[in-house]
Amino acid sequence: MANIGDLPEDILVELFSLVPARELICNCQLVCVLWRDVVNLATVWKRKCQREGFNHEKWDKTIQDWKIFYFLCSLKKNLLKNPCAEESFQFWTLKSNKGDKWKVEDLPGQHGRDFPSPHVHKYFVTSYGLCLKFQLIDLKKEGYWDQLMDEIRPDIVVKDWYAARFDCGCRYDLCVQLLSADYIVLHKFCPEPVIIEQWSDAEWREISYTFCNYKAGVRHILFEHGGQDTQYWAGWYGCRVTNSSITIEPGGHCGEATSQTPALNT
Repeated sequence: MANIGDLPEDILVELFSLVPARELICNCQLVCVLWRDVVNLATVWKRKCQREGFNHEKWDKTIQDWKIFYFLCSLKKNLLKNPCAEESFQFWTLKSNKGDKWKVEDLPGQHGRDFPSPHVHKYFVTSYGLCLKFQLIDLKKEGYWDQLMDEIRPDIVVKDWYAARFDCGCRYDLCVQLLSADYIVLHKFCPEPVIIEQWSDAEWREISYTFCNYKAGVRHILFEHGGQDTQYWAGWYGCRVTNSSITIEPGGHCGEATSQTPALNT
């Protein structure tokens, strides 16, 4: 009777590409030297990426490690919880809650604009006193192990959306910090506050930034944003924010911060 160990390598590659990744790492590669060597072949992980639709063409540089690429793609998700206010303020810590305090409103809101994506229905809005809120992300709890963050150092992509009312000026603040296990700041992106004048176009704008080539030891990410209105009107006339995101991605997107106002979907 034929033994599975007698199968040609290309057949084993095809079989292993169908096995869940955790089983390959935790069980299959421990069976024998042959299986270990096949599990670690780049062709196995490239085939798994193809099967699961992980597109590598958008990355600028050649993929050096298909196994790491696969895990980064399979782990990819928005690390910020409740980014679009669907669950009120759950998962957010209100650092500053002045004026008439933070509030959640439905899009487009008074004197506001529709959001570019039809999947976003709500936003957080600030008042005449400074309003700031934050989330602290534990990377290990999200599945990103220490060796990955220290040796591979995948890109950390930050995006946020903000807007003003047409009839009132406002200020928008954003600060994102990469922290060590002891919460020491290793890197940060804290641009100057954005001031939007009264009678603006009230369009939603996206700001994005990519951390890359950062120091080893990143274990947490602190995301903080908010603002206030600049005319000190009672109520909720300040900056509006929604659809924030932090994702861990394969390298190749290193660059400066960008800000843009995309066209609305029609």
